[in-house]
Amino acid sequence: MAGSPSISSLFAQQRLVVGVGELAVANTSSSILSTYALGSCIGIVAYDPEARAAGLLHLMLPDSTISPKKTGRQPAMFADTGIPALFSALQGVRAQRSRIRLALAGAASVLNGPDSFRIGERNIESAKRILSVYGCRIMAAELGGTVNRTLHFHLGEARLTIKLPDRTLELMMG
Repeated sequence: MAGSPSISSLFAQQRLVVGVGELAVANTSSSILSTYALGSCIGIVAYDPEARAAGLLHLMLPDSTISPKKTGRQPAMFADTGIPALFSALQGVRAQRSRIRLALAGAASVLNGPDSFRIGERNIESAKRILSVYGCRIMAAELGGTVNRTLHFHLGEARLTIKLPDRTLELMMG
């Protein structure tokens, strides 16, 4: 039938691109969760190997109190509201907090010259403090420095790729 999807297209990889201040969750093996050009932002990948479910959060700032109006429209933008939103969304794909493994990347100081706002550093402090409440295992952290990072989590393989300008890191989270 014309216009009907083929069997192979039904099982093709589905890339979910997570923008700044957004999050996504998935529980299909064909899903790839991606976020690009993490500078001072932090990307948090959460994976439950038993449920085979994952989430990706691209948080921008440590504290939502600086913009309550923005928080209401885009809670994933901030560590203090985005991390709880990520865990809430993960419950919707049957992930259990006790099994979740985490990987964090980003929080670079990408400005030329001194960064008096220390956004990357403050993002690290805030994210780690909030994540400690959830009691999940942080398997890897590629944080700080002065370069941006891009993340791709291949759900079917439980494989995280962290791309930096000068190298690519691979992490198995299963």
